[in-house]
Amino acid sequence: MASRVEHPAAGYKKLFETVEELNEPIPAKVTGAIPSWLGGSLLRLGPGLFEVGSEPFYHLFDGQALMHKFDLKNGHVTYNRKFVRTDAYVRAMTEKRVVITEFGTAAYPDPCKNIFSRFFTYFKGIEVTDNCLVNVYPIGEDFYAVTETNYITKVDPDSLETLKRVDLCDHLSVNGVTAHPHIEADGTVYNIGNCFGKNMTLAYNIIKIPPAQNDQSDPIAKSQVLVQLPSSERFKPSYIHSFGMTDNYFVFVEQPVKINLLKFLSSWSIRGTNYMDCFESNEAMGTWFHLASKDPAEYLSSHKFRTSAFNLFHHINSYEDQGFIIVDVCTWKGHEFVYNYLYLANLREEWDELKRAALRAPQPEVRRYVLPLDIHKEEQGKNLVSLSYTTATAVLHGDGSIWLEPEVLFSKPRQAFEFPQINYSRCCGKNYHYAYGLGLNHFIPDKIVKLNVRSKETRVWQEEDSYPSEPLFVSTPGATEEDDGVLLSIVVKPGNDRPSFLLVLDARELTEVARAEVSTIIPVTFHGMYKP
Repeated sequence: MASRVEHPAAGYKKLFETVEELNEPIPAKVTGAIPSWLGGSLLRLGPGLFEVGSEPFYHLFDGQALMHKFDLKNGHVTYNRKFVRTDAYVRAMTEKRVVITEFGTAAYPDPCKNIFSRFFTYFKGIEVTDNCLVNVYPIGEDFYAVTETNYITKVDPDSLETLKRVDLCDHLSVNGVTAHPHIEADGTVYNIGNCFGKNMTLAYNIIKIPPAQNDQSDPIAKSQVLVQLPSSERFKPSYIHSFGMTDNYFVFVEQPVKINLLKFLSSWSIRGTNYMDCFESNEAMGTWFHLASKDPAEYLSSHKFRTSAFNLFHHINSYEDQGFIIVDVCTWKGHEFVYNYLYLANLREEWDELKRAALRAPQPEVRRYVLPLDIHKEEQGKNLVSLSYTTATAVLHGDGSIWLEPEVLFSKPRQAFEFPQINYSRCCGKNYHYAYGLGLNHFIPDKIVKLNVRSKETRVWQEEDSYPSEPLFVSTPGATEEDDGVLLSIVVKPGNDRPSFLLVLDARELTEVARAEVSTIIPVTFHGMYKP
């Protein structure tokens, strides 16, 4: 029998164990001094239930949505959490089994039903999950927990109670939207999602949800599709997790990780297929960059930006400078991305399998691409990028396409810079200096990294046997410098009497300001927000 190899930081598995929700907030033990101006709530989403009855969820993206909140007030901190009462959760808890198919876990008909009932159950159509475990963000005066389907769930950010489910298909021509919208200062929300139209026409729609209405009406009811972007393949949309936005443009990166719709539709109800089974890679297409203007909203079909195949989850930032659009992204190169970040989040894999796949995987990188806006035929064969501070290039080819080569901003052996954040209110869509993110060591988050995107210098916070979450930047009131503020991250340190804590870091130096420890384990969280 082959020996099993433990992860060198095996405690990370505590991040993927089921926990119970809390009946009321619990106090945290504060070490250091919480800044007096830091009063608000850190809201986070992630999986918290990893099995139902005797049935496990097989993938990190399948555990049922658990909402977390750290409240900060006058230097004191409390922690609370509750499961989001989605249909997927309520029905699973009622029937004590997986009822709705998730990303990597297929649901099967009730085994207690007779064979004829089960046969007809297969043909009732595809039931889409509303398991909103990815992110939370405001729309108007309300807050919504979200995933990447057409369902979003209204929640109370104070009590963490679930209020209602909203189907975006009732208001928009989309089949799902990302969990990473862009939100302007006035509250306007922009997002992007797939759209399957008549005759299986496939496209990507950029949507707009207006800010809070003076008449107190629901902004979602007044949402609209701004502009439609074409798909490179008719039956295979690219996976979308985020997009870029500048003051005047939207940037969509169409990557070679594809969802095979024919497989999805033909095999879902017959063979117990899940979402993950329908992913495939088409590296031959490379990666396409699509541009659309914001006002007027128009797809720029004449700008055909192409580059070699890479894949991504997260845009860091995009901005305009001297007739160019700069796009900074966290990339995973090659077809192994599908296995590295989608398949290898399988909760049942052991470390030796993860490590073997990680060692054969191409190096993840932070890259900068530069897209020229002014293109002239006589410039064919020349590098069109004239910005002095980047080595990224863009070359016009004879077929009218523009071939992009990136500048690498971050690259370290077997490490990734992921879950990026910036000083969003100040720098989204603007020239900037700093990005903050998680350092992933063989896919395990074990450090917080500050990256200077101009000098490429980094600062690191790391503590032994500790696993931080995405660091959120909160600016100091009245700050004049981009990095004048703090970073908030939930850190899990299994084995301690107080195994989880809210970490407050000085964003400039990446040194600890304070921590607020709680006597309960906190499972992995993906994304969230700070609510002042």
